[in-house]
Amino acid sequence: MGLQVRFNLILTAIILPGLIIAGVVSYTLLQRNARAEVVDIANLMIAAAQAVRGYTIDEVRPLIADQMDHNFLPESVPAYAATEVMGALPDFYRDFMYKEATLNPTNPRDRATDWEADLVHAFRNNPNLGTLSGERSTPRGAFMYIASPIKIGNEGCLVCHSTPAAAPASMIELYGTANGFGWQLEEIVGAQIVSVPMAVAQQRAQSVFVSFMLSLCAIFLILYIVLNLVLSRLILRPVTDLAWAADEVSTGNFEIEEFPERRRDEIGHLAAAFNRMRRSLEQAMRMIE
Repeated sequence: MGLQVRFNLILTAIILPGLIIAGVVSYTLLQRNARAEVVDIANLMIAAAQAVRGYTIDEVRPLIADQMDHNFLPESVPAYAATEVMGALPDFYRDFMYKEATLNPTNPRDRATDWEADLVHAFRNNPNLGTLSGERSTPRGAFMYIASPIKIGNEGCLVCHSTPAAAPASMIELYGTANGFGWQLEEIVGAQIVSVPMAVAQQRAQSVFVSFMLSLCAIFLILYIVLNLVLSRLILRPVTDLAWAADEVSTGNFEIEEFPERRRDEIGHLAAAFNRMRRSLEQAMRMIE
């Protein structure tokens, strides 16, 4: 087995475990970071939705208040405005699903499902909870969710949700009187929920992981090539030439040139020793003759 083959085997034995360890560690960290990134985006979406809700109550609703008795405008409802704005986000956020899940909503699309109602009740049982997050299994796969409570902190919301008599007639005509009433100030009536498929975080982590590992493999491949070129040029070629010269001298061929002794490393010392041996052997052969 040649020296270069042994060198490559040793190099592979060192690099391969390093690649495996780097792959395992980087994959774990990337998965964790991708999940954290998804959670941050979900929290940002909830904060943005809360801002839309506040803007709708404080700025939009007063401008169209005089139209509400004749023509109910859903855009004046904070939940409607926030849901529509979140649904209009760019394609980058298409996997992030936003819902204002309410136990007793005016708009049927906001009615909480069983698991969403459990979150709302958790906020009601513990009003100090800021957010809830977790994972749940669905027929479509695993989902992450982030939830924040919807609390009636503005009396403006009670105009449409206290009693049917206080609500705009146009709203009653559109939605009826069966749902969306009886809300009270400081009551938690629902939850802002952002759901994201777990596959989103996994795909983002895998995409970065593949790029990282390909880059790392490319670096090691270049390292292999460079080290082999250096090994061949600085060690293997001079040693091979010295071996050939020694074989020629051993057969009595003293016509070959001496090796240059410019190098100050081990190969240079070996070349100097070979030249001395060659001269000594040549002198000895002449004396014998």
